[in-house]
Amino acid sequence: MAAVTFPLACPPELTITDIEHFVAGNLTADHFRAFIANPTHHVFKAVDPATSSIAGYALVIDEEPTDPDVLAAITTRPLTMVSKMYVLPGFHGRHASTGLMSAALGHAAEVGSELVWLGVNQKNPRAQRFYQKMGFEVVGHKTFRVNVSVCNDFIYARTPRDDAT
Repeated sequence: MAAVTFPLACPPELTITDIEHFVAGNLTADHFRAFIANPTHHVFKAVDPATSSIAGYALVIDEEPTDPDVLAAITTRPLTMVSKMYVLPGFHGRHASTGLMSAALGHAAEVGSELVWLGVNQKNPRAQRFYQKMGFEVVGHKTFRVNVSVCNDFIYARTPRDDAT
């Protein structure tokens, strides 16, 4: 699933080599097993009711950020990061993303986070519109490395208890 959905969020200038290298180095089954085993990482899934197959997923992390740009942009603590949120193309516009984000925000509220943040590529207007619809606002900028390419991201944030969901 990651190999199908990650490229959808990438800027058009990224090469297939960069994308494949990132997926192989960060989004394998072993990586997801490690995410699931980590008590500060939480994987949520959206399931196709017709087939019971996974239609999308979100990785939510309850850890202090390490990126200096994020640390400069976000000073509220405690916080939760939506690290990954991807939905298969056939499920775009069918509320899978809304359900995943609602689960992520609910989790953040449960654990007492004061803020939820995420990074989104500056050339991904579809995702930006979705996050804005979900009540997120741009609070800063950061870079994100995909193999040898450096991408520019917006840092979005919101409180987990806003009425936007």
